[in-house]
Amino acid sequence: MGKSNVFDLLGPIMVGPSSSHTAGAVRLGAMAKKILGEEPIEGTITLHGSFAKTGKGHGTNLALVAGLLGMSPDDERIPEAPKMAKERGLNFNFETSDLGDVHPNSVKFNLLGVNGGRVQVVGSSIGGGSIVIREINDFQVEIKGDYPTLVVLHQDLPGVVAQVTLLLSTAQINIARMLVSREKRGAQALMVLETDQRIDNAVLGLMRKLPRIDQALVIESLE
Repeated sequence: MGKSNVFDLLGPIMVGPSSSHTAGAVRLGAMAKKILGEEPIEGTITLHGSFAKTGKGHGTNLALVAGLLGMSPDDERIPEAPKMAKERGLNFNFETSDLGDVHPNSVKFNLLGVNGGRVQVVGSSIGGGSIVIREINDFQVEIKGDYPTLVVLHQDLPGVVAQVTLLLSTAQINIARMLVSREKRGAQALMVLETDQRIDNAVLGLMRKLPRIDQALVIESLE
């Protein structure tokens, strides 16, 4: 079970009319940026369900862009997000689509970063400003942004998971939650580990040198 705090009961401090359509949307954008791992310069934002039907009236479009710019839900500049995005060289467009069997307040980001990185992220705003990231590059995940999170793309072979967890144990980093998904047996797999302690660059560097590791990324928790 994830951490709970008073904001789960009272709702977040925010700018906007709706915790789900505005505060949650800001956090989804912010998390998508963290997963990309660099400044986004181009993006297609696909709205699903209630986000597509009623989101504009709640400022969901503004909030999603504000999150991509690194704003927090209480940032008074959220209404100016499109203008600020243009000034920073972030070009984006909105689409609507049926993303399938997902929460009504869901969105898909297809992002291109300033260093050439690309990522596809699907996430949902589940109420009270809380979010869940459901997919990264078509892999199933469940990331809420409450903990530092290590995301490892690796070959689905015996011993790889043990190597990663041993490295974290040696660095005195405790695993709070772990999920592994894969394309098929023996193909690429994605390991997601939420941890109690922050994962520094030295540990991440060692992680990337492990055999059978294709990519490793640390996502800091949302504030």
